[in-house]
Amino acid sequence: MADAKQSGLTAHLRENGMLLALVAIVVLFSILVSAQGKPMFLQAPNITNIFLQNGHVIILALGMLLIIVAGHIDLSVGSVAAFTGAVAAYLTVELELPVPVVILLTLIVGGLIGAAQGYWVAYWRIPSFIVTLAGMLVFRGATLWLLGGQNIGPFPKEFQAMSSGFIPDLTGLEKPHGLTLIIAALAIAVVIWIGLRARRRDMEFGITPEPAGLFWGRSLIIAAAMAFVGWQLASFRGLPNVLVVLAILIVLYAFFTENTVQGRRIYAVGGNYKAAKLSGINTERLVFACFVNMGVLAALAGMMVTARLNSATPKAGTGFELDAIAAVFIGGASMAGGSGTIVGVVIGALIMGVMNMGMSILGVGIDYQQVIKGLVLLAAVIFDVYNKNK
Repeated sequence: MADAKQSGLTAHLRENGMLLALVAIVVLFSILVSAQGKPMFLQAPNITNIFLQNGHVIILALGMLLIIVAGHIDLSVGSVAAFTGAVAAYLTVELELPVPVVILLTLIVGGLIGAAQGYWVAYWRIPSFIVTLAGMLVFRGATLWLLGGQNIGPFPKEFQAMSSGFIPDLTGLEKPHGLTLIIAALAIAVVIWIGLRARRRDMEFGITPEPAGLFWGRSLIIAAAMAFVGWQLASFRGLPNVLVVLAILIVLYAFFTENTVQGRRIYAVGGNYKAAKLSGINTERLVFACFVNMGVLAALAGMMVTARLNSATPKAGTGFELDAIAAVFIGGASMAGGSGTIVGVVIGALIMGVMNMGMSILGVGIDYQQVIKGLVLLAAVIFDVYNKNK
């Protein structure tokens, strides 16, 4: 009995390992930045910039998680983001179409690109590595062709607001931002309620829940972090539009993967493709849908980056696929497919974002930054393999 409890505790500690790692990294950079006599690391502008500069990584990582869970990979998302950003720029600047129409058309273009790649992977069984590697080259070249090797911009304020805008304060308060405080309080309540509901559901199905101390300890850390971030943002300019979009997407994808039949079937496909096929699951359609979804999210990320830069550039999107894949694996997804969570992906992306900002503030050179991020990714994969072998 004691061994079973210890095993359960160990399993839950592994699940929360990345959250503890994120907290440790934040504390470490806070100490190092203060030791250099610089302003506080977690001040409002820095927190805002973490979301503004890494929002596209989280968006891409959400789609990449479904691809990897299904047992595939997508190397083309950076090039697709660059191409769709160029499409949005052409429609906005050259054709002067309304911003809502531009957003809709660009998302459709991204979906069609995902469908084109997903067709070969799902129905022709061509390895996704090859298909998306070809796509990476094709859409990088298409971006250069569409832009003619030149930047396109600037954009109207409505388009820029996708990335650089903030929600208005409907409460009438100037400082702090009242609506931000209300949303932060509601978000904390919802997170705790979801956790309690999940524990109750586990007990109803005879599943041993995580120890109460571990649950409340994690919930306290999350609530304190959300309250701190909410207060900092409210003291600055409020909630950025990017964070609102991210919150909506995270909730939708978490619900889809955890509470819908199709979401569970994607995990089944990645866990054992042949068994899923024999059980009656339309595996081809699910894989195809995952790539269509990835194309739409790549288009959204491309528009956000283009809006933030206020210009579509031929070199946009370089390395985006690596950042998204790293966020997924650091967040605890398995290389073999069949496992991974939305919350883990978000934590993995935040770890990358916090490390990027912390090392930049400390003046760490880009060469050392790349080495450190590579070692972190390798450590995450080694940790995954070690757990599976154990």
